[in-house]
Parts: sequence; C-alpha cells; structure tokens
Amino acid sequence: MITPKTVRRMTLAGVTCLLAIHCPTASGADGGPPGKSADDVGDLTLEQLVNVQVTSVSKKETDLFTSPAAIYVITQEDIRRSGMTSIPELLRLVPGMDVARIDANHWAVSVRGFNDQYANKLLVLVDGRTVYSPVTAGVFWNVQDMPLETIDRIEVIRGPGATLWGANAVDGVINIITKSARETQGGVATVTYGTEDQPSTTVRYGGQAATNLFYRVYLTYFNRENFSDSTGQDAADGWNSARGGFRIDWDASAANNFTLQGDYYNNRAGEAVDETSLTPPFVNRVNFIDDDQGGNVLGRWTHIFSDTSQLNLQLYYDHSEQGDAPIVIKNDTYDLDFQHRFALGTRQDIVWGAGYRYLATETSPSFFAALTPPNEREQLFSTFIQDDVTLVRDRLHLILGSKFEHNDSTGLEIEPSVRLLWTPTKKQTVWAAVSRAVRTPSDLEGGLRQNRSVVQPPAGPPVLVSVFGNPGLESEVLTSYELGYRIKPVESLSFDLAAFYNVYDRFITTVQGTPFFEATPVPHVVVPLTFENSSDAQTYGTEISGEWRVTGNWRLTASDSFLQAHQNPQPSYDNNPQNQFQIRSYLDLSHHFELDGAVFYVDPIDPILGNATTRIPSYVRTDLGVSWRPTGSLEIGVYGENLTDGGHPEFTSYKTAVITEIPRSVMVRVTWHF
Repeated sequence: MITPKTVRRMTLAGVTCLLAIHCPTASGADGGPPGKSADDVGDLTLEQLVNVQVTSVSKKETDLFTSPAAIYVITQEDIRRSGMTSIPELLRLVPGMDVARIDANHWAVSVRGFNDQYANKLLVLVDGRTVYSPVTAGVFWNVQDMPLETIDRIEVIRGPGATLWGANAVDGVINIITKSARETQGGVATVTYGTEDQPSTTVRYGGQAATNLFYRVYLTYFNRENFSDSTGQDAADGWNSARGGFRIDWDASAANNFTLQGDYYNNRAGEAVDETSLTPPFVNRVNFIDDDQGGNVLGRWTHIFSDTSQLNLQLYYDHSEQGDAPIVIKNDTYDLDFQHRFALGTRQDIVWGAGYRYLATETSPSFFAALTPPNEREQLFSTFIQDDVTLVRDRLHLILGSKFEHNDSTGLEIEPSVRLLWTPTKKQTVWAAVSRAVRTPSDLEGGLRQNRSVVQPPAGPPVLVSVFGNPGLESEVLTSYELGYRIKPVESLSFDLAAFYNVYDRFITTVQGTPFFEATPVPHVVVPLTFENSSDAQTYGTEISGEWRVTGNWRLTASDSFLQAHQNPQPSYDNNPQNQFQIRSYLDLSHHFELDGAVFYVDPIDPILGNATTRIPSYVRTDLGVSWRPTGSLEIGVYGENLTDGGHPEFTSYKTAVITEIPRSVMVRVTWHF
C-alpha cells in the first residue's frame, strides 16, 4: 500500500534525478519559447513571483508575500502549462485544497475539511459575482466552464474571509479574476482533442472600438466522454456545453474606468440517480440528463481619487436554470455592491462598503426530493469596514474589521476579524489572525423532504427513511485561529507555512426523530431524519508549500498538508484526507519546447454510500505535458493525466450507489494566436 512516507521517498528520488539533468540556459535562438512577453509569469524572477499583486485578502492590491492570510495564486502560466481543462481540476494545484472528482461532470471541492458534492463552507466568486448556490449551499462546478484563456488568475484564500466577503466564506474564498479586454487584443483559437475531450473548441477575439474603449467576445464548446463505474459499465455521465460572452472596458479618463461583461451558457450533463419507490424493487436506477442554462451581466464603475483612495460601484444580474436530477432549480439574483477605500492620516488605510442582494428561487418537486415552499424570495443587506493600522512603519500592521449582514432566514450576522502582520525583514513575513464566520442554512436544509431509502420488514408496511428540512435552523458559527510564516532565504527559494485551529458551533447535522405513519401513495412508516444545530466540531492542521527556481529555465513547486477533524457526536463517515502532497516541475527546454510534470498524493477517505460508508483508497496521480511553440503565434501540446493509474475512485455521489472510476486520459491541444 502506498503511504505518504513512500510518496515522499519517491518524490525525493525523482527530484534528485531531475537535479542531475543538464538544463540549457535561456540564451541564443534556442533559449526558450518564443512569443512570451516580459509579463509572462513563467519568465518572472522569484522576487517578482512572490510579489504578485492580489486583491482578495484586503479588497485592495497587496503583495502576495506580505498578505496577512493563507493565500495562493494560480497564474495564467500555471493554467497554460498544467494541461488541465476545468476550474475544479485547476484547484488541485492549491496547497491543502481537497479536490475529489465524483464522475465526469461533478466534483467535491473544499479546503480545511467537510468536503462534499455541495461543500457548503467555501465561497466562490467570478469577478466579484458569487456562484455559491443558496439552494444547495455549494457550487455547481459543471457550469463554471468559462474559457481558461480569459482567466488572469485564481486567488484562493484558505481560511475565513467573511469580514470582507460575507456569509459562507467560512473555510475559504476562491476569487476567479478574468483579464481586462485591453489585455486580450487580437484573436485566439484553441482546439483540444483526446480521450475525454471530443473535442473542445474556444475562439476569442478582442479589439479596440475607440480611444481607450476595448472589447472582447468569445465562443466555446466542448463534448466530453462518459466515464465507467467500478464494474466497467458506462456511467452515463458525459456532458457537453456551449457558452458565449463579452467584455467591454472603457477608460473614460485617468480617474474613471467602466466595465460591462456578460455570459450565456447551455449545458447538458448525464448523471445516475437511485430513485426511491414504495413498491418492489424499492429502488430504480435512472440515467438523467440535466439541462442547464443561464446567463449573467455585470457592470462596474471605478473612480480613482488618488493613490490611496478609490470608489467602486458594481451591479450584476444572474439567472440560472440548473438541473439537479431529478429536480430543477431556477434562480434569479440581483446584486448591488458599493466600496470605498481611503487613507486616514499616514497610518490608517480604511476600506468600507455596503451591499444589497435580492434572490428569487423556484424548484420543481418529485417523490425523490421536494422543497417547501417551492418558491423562495430573500433579501440580504450588508455593510463592512476594515482598518489597516500601521503600528511600526514597514514592520508591523494591525488589521481590524467586521461584516454586518441581515438576511431573512437568520437575521443579523456579525463577522469580525483581527489580523496582525509583522515583516521583521524584507525576506520574512509573519501573520496571525482570529476570525468569526458564519454559514447560513441552505434552502434544502430549511425546507427539504428527500426520500432516501425504503426497507421492507418481514411483516408490516414498507419503512421509508426520509430527510426533512428545518425552517428554524440557525447559522453555523466558526471561530478560527491562524498563524502563518513566509520566508525567502535566498533569491531562488521561498517557503510558505500556515497553521490553523477551527472551532465550529451550531453545526448542522441530521437527527433521527419519532417514526410516523403515512397513508399515501401507499401505506408506509416514515423514519424521519431532521436537520438540527445539534453538533460541534474542531479541525486543525498545517499547510506547507515551497518554490525553488533551480535555474533560469527550471522551476519546482511542492506542498504538503495535514488535516485532523473531530465532530461531536462523531459521525461514521470521514470525507477528509488527512495528508495530501504534491510536487510540480516547469522546465523550459531548447528549440522552444517545454516539459511539465506533476505528482499528487491523496490519503484514503470513508465517505457515505447510501445508508452506510465505503472506503476510497489512497491514490497517486501523475501528470505529464510536452508543448512546443514553433512560432510566436502557434503552440502545440500533448498532455497526459493520471498516467500511472488506469482508474481509481475519488468520491461518492449522494444520489446513487454507483462509484465512478476516474480514468487515465491523454489529449492534444493546439492554440493559435492571430
């Protein structure tokens, strides 16, 4: 059996072998891939890499190296060179992020514990627009399929971010930031074909309509193959999607910038559902096709008063019709957000803001699952303030703030935080934080009835196990304690360490109630499982990552995470791998070739399968990619994922007993800039 110690030994041996390879320098005609600008992350020095600007920690630009939070940035260079084709797969690159693929079009994604198909403690945003579903308290990852070429970076905060971002930013925040239209001038066409993508195509074009007025449009389509289950049978989970969108950026003056952007998508994805029945055989496996469609439009105005003062006003509308077999969820969101940053004297930097959100939700009922009421209307009012106080110039900062929100379900929520940032030298950062965050109950937890399973006793009517919502639920509350340290001992090497201890109160779990009798549709006994704030939990762990610029054209990154979770009462399942480890290599070869590889190790888990649990073994995933740029406008790449394993499971579905195998895959990608 492969253990973390074995993987570490394998990795150390691999790194030793790699160090013995002669790496040509980046001089002369064969020194590296052509067509890269000076801004490409792959060409930056480590000094520039660790000082990448991020905005998610403080809602203003700060250096990643001196940010008082556990933050990681997936850059456009990471996206291009990884060979990965979806956002959830890209999140595997983040230290401590738990990404488990359920089938061809579903993922479970979380950080610092409590992973699930609808992991409910992770807030996800795209250019400031939330894609966290209030119905399921999670993210439908299979419709977050924007062209990866348009993404500038993905900023991931491990740990609470509720003071700035609000409820449900409990264990982390993912902020997907796309490029401005100014940065995407000209055309790009990408075609991907392989064992999974059959095929995928993206076409994007950007132009300039007038002085300081830039635009881009894009179209993308993919068709992805079915996976197989553990018995070798077709899992009927293939999917295809078409999406189009636009973005307009207008620099009206030196002080005023406007952005208008929007997307529309149509998605079809298969999934298996074990539908419960009160007549034999009591369960019927049905292969559904989820039809998903939706669109959004977002407008943003930025006014710059000075280098230390600016104002942002953002408004967006989002509509979605999400198939979640066998129900359909329709959601309309209207959101207005105002933010103002200003300096108070020479030692205080204040950011404050206010927001309003209106949500309208409709759901279609079935015997398997139904919501009461089927139509919901909810309003959210919020305001926040955060003050960055310089205690010792260039050395010590105290960051204080809080979010204040009022929603129709749980009323007023207060989410404060205190952060301390110490930079004893230019090559060291120490930070500590104490934060409070809340996770509001979802519509499912408030009004669900899900008929989970049926048992026929030797005598008497069938026994139906059903999950019931509870409209009186309170928000889950997290109190988090974090400590972090970053160091750059030499110019070519940096390390990032984070430790945390989280305490959860009013944790929502199901509690068995008193059985009762129902006469329709046929006489049966119901055993109710009702959502209650009946538990508490604690998690603690560490996350360590490092980056080494071995030579001018070879870069290594590695990370290791440890997580321990305790819940009272202790559940029978465990969705969280205790250890995860990865190492990645980016190598620029001569003659404009690139060789990139990665190894990922994940510990075993014991998730729920039906009314019991099952063991998902540990696994090692090995990825390898080779790309070539014969000209500055053309790139050809061949990529393989999970190359050393013919197939393995990573997670279970709550809808079916089918366990899908994640297969080995190979693809070819051609990108043409015109």
